[in-house]
Amino acid sequence: MTALQTAALIIFVLSVSYIYSKADIKGAFAASGTRLAIVNATALLLLFWLFRLHTSLGPDIHFLLTTALTLTLGFRIATICATFCLIITCIAGSVSWSMLGVQGIATILIPVGLTYTVYALSFHKIPRNFLVYIFLCAFLPAALALGAAMLTLAGYYVLDGIYDSYAIIDNYVMIIPLMLFPEALLNGTAITLLVVYKPEWVYTFHDKFYFDDQ
Repeated sequence: MTALQTAALIIFVLSVSYIYSKADIKGAFAASGTRLAIVNATALLLLFWLFRLHTSLGPDIHFLLTTALTLTLGFRIATICATFCLIITCIAGSVSWSMLGVQGIATILIPVGLTYTVYALSFHKIPRNFLVYIFLCAFLPAALALGAAMLTLAGYYVLDGIYDSYAIIDNYVMIIPLMLFPEALLNGTAITLLVVYKPEWVYTFHDKFYFDDQ
């Protein structure tokens, strides 16, 4: 394990430990609707993370789905569930254990934090309506989160000398624009369907804010 990997692991473990200490896990599982949302969202996320595109010319590529997870479960529970999925991918061999911290920061802490920040800002600073929630809180953060995650990983791979900068730019960074719209569409569609058919599962959505006040 390199120095960068060790530092990333320490940061990730400390961050998740703090978030876990502030999360109401028992309360979340006590409500049947929330319990179902956690189980189903975590299972879907794990499915997407296990099936990834392995390339011989650069890092693996896969959709994140963390924006939909964050909007559905909230910042704390989403971080914990995503961490659980990351550990399972390490056990399955899809991700190296030495990369746990780096992957945790790039694909969990940054995307979840970015998504919840955009949601919080839009909730408090922009007039609330259904379209704002779907497009500004789901579609936009999903694209931003994936871009930020992939750029973070690209920077790490170059800094740690795993790939040279030319290989990363040609085989990884250049793919980012192609991934943004599918990621945004995937998350936006998932949240739209949940809000329409299972709004009680979505932690960040409330009828009284997005419909009743209109």
